[in-house]
Amino acid sequence: MTSKYRVILGTWVLALAATIATQSAYTNELLFVSTGAATRAPVGWVEFCAERPIECKATTSAPRDVVLTNKSWADLVRINAWVNENVKPMTDMDHWGVVEKWSYPDDGYGDCEDYALLKRRMLVEAGWPREALLMTVVRERNGNGHAVLTVKTDKGEFVLDNQEERILLWSETSYRFVKRQSQTDPNRWVSLGDPRPTISTASSR
Repeated sequence: MTSKYRVILGTWVLALAATIATQSAYTNELLFVSTGAATRAPVGWVEFCAERPIECKATTSAPRDVVLTNKSWADLVRINAWVNENVKPMTDMDHWGVVEKWSYPDDGYGDCEDYALLKRRMLVEAGWPREALLMTVVRERNGNGHAVLTVKTDKGEFVLDNQEERILLWSETSYRFVKRQSQTDPNRWVSLGDPRPTISTASSR
């Protein structure tokens, strides 16, 4: 374990303790995103599954939230930090010659959804339930689309993001949450409700 990682882990364990200690200050709406009707899956996910049907084959299952402990938080911090440090950012156009392509960054390069896919895979391999690890589409302040991994826990929904070292509650980010995978079926996507005040953004295409 590197000294940098020890510092990050120690800081984030304290952050987790603070989050749990002050949880009563949050409403359930701010701890958990409200989900809405079924919506269309991103094209990138559909094409990803067409290329890897075995990985996307899933039966309907019951929603599962992770019980967040110091150990599970440490696992989350470790995997999030490793992926962010070891994958270099590269657009799909530069990488693949196409506007949008979801793929594992096994060659060491990728964009936002590729970081999220790898974190999801590594957490599943570490024993985390797939039902708690949800690919999520958000909008940045400027209206650009972005992808993150949402981790559903009993203490709230946390976001793993390649643009942010810290692991934050969804409501602590500046993103507008659009849609994500359903907990019961990874190939079913649901729209998301965001009770926070509207942030002025550029018009989406």
